[in-house]
Amino acid sequence: MRGTLANHLQGFINDVNAALNKAREDGITPTPELARENLTKLSGFVTQIPQIAFAEERRIYHEQIEIPVRVYSPNPQKELPVLIYFHGGGHMCGSTELYDPMCRKLAIAGDCVVISVDYRLAPEFPYPAGVNDCEAVVKKYHQALVHVGYSNTVMIGGDSAGGAICGTLTMRKEDDPELNFSKQILIYPSLDYTMSQPSIQENGEGYLLERTRIQWYFDNYFDDYEDRKLCSPLFAELSEKMPDTLLIVAGCDPLRDEGLLYAQQLTDAGHRVVVREFAHMIHAFMNIEDLVPDECRELYKVIGDFINEDLPSTIAPPAA
Repeated sequence: MRGTLANHLQGFINDVNAALNKAREDGITPTPELARENLTKLSGFVTQIPQIAFAEERRIYHEQIEIPVRVYSPNPQKELPVLIYFHGGGHMCGSTELYDPMCRKLAIAGDCVVISVDYRLAPEFPYPAGVNDCEAVVKKYHQALVHVGYSNTVMIGGDSAGGAICGTLTMRKEDDPELNFSKQILIYPSLDYTMSQPSIQENGEGYLLERTRIQWYFDNYFDDYEDRKLCSPLFAELSEKMPDTLLIVAGCDPLRDEGLLYAQQLTDAGHRVVVREFAHMIHAFMNIEDLVPDECRELYKVIGDFINEDLPSTIAPPAA
């Protein structure tokens, strides 16, 4: 079923659709540079940047590669849980700089250390380069926490493509004891690289992220020889070592149904999962906080609660 858009987003969506139609009429085709520029513009709707006690750039060293990260802590003297965060952007866009406001808010909401990862992006570095960077950070995160207090509780999280990376690392967790994390936080994640779920069609036009753009992102992310179904967390065999999962979905998102199906698979297999559906939101609503402040406030609260509380093993009802 096609999602019903929140009234307070209608004007924004009308402007977006008019701009997309104009670009098509003018023969403008997508490029990585244009996609990166557009995500930067979109994230300009996040203007509230809270103060935090510690925010500093660090490096993780792995196999002759330096992986830039940015570390946040609301109290660097205290041993806090660690959330390793992978930003969204279709595996092509985004950065620790662009996600700085969001990661500050995650650290404050969760009363945790956040390590934001500047993983390599496609098409310059196709799959699995970015995933491998994120895996290295999960294994060697302590390198970035010199003079920062932290506990042994480690979680991973990400939005959109970052959520996809979380799902992939969870797939790898079964065969790699060094991948040690207890929770994953998936914010409207991309989990099905075959684009086979109904909402890809139902919400695939007119709600900011469109199915043709998703296809283009994937075509730039994967080499031709990659088996996209085999790479999709949605189709992976669930192991006994699955982390507790918080799954955020948006009702007007083309990726909605793959998130809900993944959650149902986890539930059916007896794993702990909490789902929160923002019924009238679009994909990437975290990046347009000024337009949807109440929803983003609730988003950070749900994440903070999941990080710090022993939530029940259930699927929560959709938001009204």
